[in-house]
Amino acid sequence: MSARLLIKALIRMILGFAVMAALLFLPAGSFGYWQAWLLLGILFGPMLIAGIVLAVKKPELLERRLNMREEQKEQRFVVAMSGLIFILAFVAAGLSYRNGWLMFPAWASYESAVVFLLSYGLYAEVLRENIYLSRTIEVQADQKVIDTGLYGIVRHPMYMSTVILFMSMPLVLGSPLAFLIMLLYVPVIVMRIRNEEKVLEKGLPGYTEYEKKVKHRLIPFIW
Repeated sequence: MSARLLIKALIRMILGFAVMAALLFLPAGSFGYWQAWLLLGILFGPMLIAGIVLAVKKPELLERRLNMREEQKEQRFVVAMSGLIFILAFVAAGLSYRNGWLMFPAWASYESAVVFLLSYGLYAEVLRENIYLSRTIEVQADQKVIDTGLYGIVRHPMYMSTVILFMSMPLVLGSPLAFLIMLLYVPVIVMRIRNEEKVLEKGLPGYTEYEKKVKHRLIPFIW
């Protein structure tokens, strides 16, 4: 296990927790926003466990996941838009709590939390299947096409799981307004997928044949 890598991951996680908490509790004007505590718990609890497991068993994958510097202009735009959408959604959720705007009932937050955790499990399975996963769009020197498991169903199971994760976040927070804002993430991830496939078609041997074998990108039998 790389202690340096684990410390780097922990620092990144603590900063992420602090930023997300600020985006939720400052607009809410109260630490009594229990849905925000619920989301923070189900998001960062599993994240901590996953980080430790990766640091022990797959440090090279954790290193790739911590690399967030995009080289392509299109992907830098996608990352910027995603960040803006998240900020607007979390602030909207906090303001909804503070001002008593329309909120989902408590049971919706609990059920959405279950969906969130199940999606986290799906995400973990993708990490197990594909050691080449990176946060950035790139083709690695030793990379091979993965076409088994979830990759035999859709070409981008990681994005499939993250879309479910992100769509469930505003539901956990109980905010219809935040959910509407988060819907903007869908066309953004579609843009990222299209650009990523161009890179993979050009630089990853066998990927064009894989596209013919697995026809759906994100949603089985739909797209």
